Amino acid sequence: MQIRVFDQADSSAVIALWRACGLTRPWNSPSRDIARKIAEQPDLFLVAEMDGQVIGAVMGGYDGHRGSINYLAVAPEHQGTGVGRALVERVEDLLRQRGCPKINLQVRLGNGDVGDFYRALGYEPFQVIDFGKRLIPDD
Repeated sequence: MQIRVFDQADSSAVIALWRACGLTRPWNSPSRDIARKIAEQPDLFLVAEMDGQVIGAVMGGYDGHRGSINYLAVAPEHQGTGVGRALVERVEDLLRQRGCPKINLQVRLGNGDVGDFYRALGYEPFQVIDFGKRLIPDD
């Protein structure tokens, strides 16, 4: 397995991966999310590749105060093999190199099983309420 920076040619495979993992939502355009990410810190958008196939992906970010992890996905047939751990650890390393002191991530309420994965990597849940506001609709 190789972890590398996302390339535009990976778009279809990454979107298919997100769909297979249940990460897409009707109100978010995955292709627009990709375009937005490659316009900002594209070096923090990583894919895991094996035998020429994208088997995992993750978006990292850093605003100078906190890091973030979004869209972590591993192909269902490769889950539990260390791909997700490797992607998270690579993003953590890249963020640490930028001086990032802490990472925040969100888990949807219906995706509770992933909590054990993040706990095993040292993440802990915090008692917060997450607020959001859409500024630009994806239609």
